[in-house]
Amino acid sequence: MANQIDLKHKVAVVTGAARGFGLAIAERFLESGARVSLWDMDKRALDDAERSLKAKGKTGQIVIDVTDEVAVEEAVSQTADELGPIDILVNNAGIAGPNRKTWEYTPGEFRRILEVNLTSAFICSAAIAPGMKERGYGRIINMSSVAGKEGNPNAAPYSISKAGMITLTKSLAKELADSNVLVNCVTPAAGRTDILKQMTPEHIAYMVSKIPMARLVEPKEVAALVAWLASEECSFSTGATFDISGGRSTY
Repeated sequence: MANQIDLKHKVAVVTGAARGFGLAIAERFLESGARVSLWDMDKRALDDAERSLKAKGKTGQIVIDVTDEVAVEEAVSQTADELGPIDILVNNAGIAGPNRKTWEYTPGEFRRILEVNLTSAFICSAAIAPGMKERGYGRIINMSSVAGKEGNPNAAPYSISKAGMITLTKSLAKELADSNVLVNCVTPAAGRTDILKQMTPEHIAYMVSKIPMARLVEPKEVAALVAWLASEECSFSTGATFDISGGRSTY
């Protein structure tokens, strides 16, 4: 039985919510009493996710490319109409991209990974944070990675995008620190999610070999940390990076 986190009467947006960390986070939010808008590009996966969560609480879904600022603005309005003003934003949408030497990536591949993983978080935060500031309450959680701290070989654009998430967190948190809008970042080790399908077996083995606990992180473990960061109990932590890497990175 999970510890109870109180998110009653809160409205949350989770990007990349159809599977993996995003789906686990949405489930934990619902169990904690929040209403959750599921944002993802994959309509079929979103339908499956919403069906699986139906008994947990009130959800909505929006099929969206979170790199499209016009679509994001429209999604913010739709979420407010359906569920209420947004109190919690989890910038989780992301892709791994191929595993290659840095000089073997095409510029197009490099740009696409940064667009999905980092620019989308900027776009969503820019669309949602002003409303939080105006209402005097909000929680933004950016999903980074241990790769953003250490830089994984054969994954330069992914690592760079996740390092950017850490810095975006710090800058945005300082700008909002006096408004009760807290911005924090989570840096998981490799998790048992579908994103592993984008990676080579050799790269997965490399990542696991770096984890002292010698296993992948489970999505529910990440969701438990994010739920606390999304709550009012998290009241004096902002601009911080919360490690959940099985001892790989402890800074």
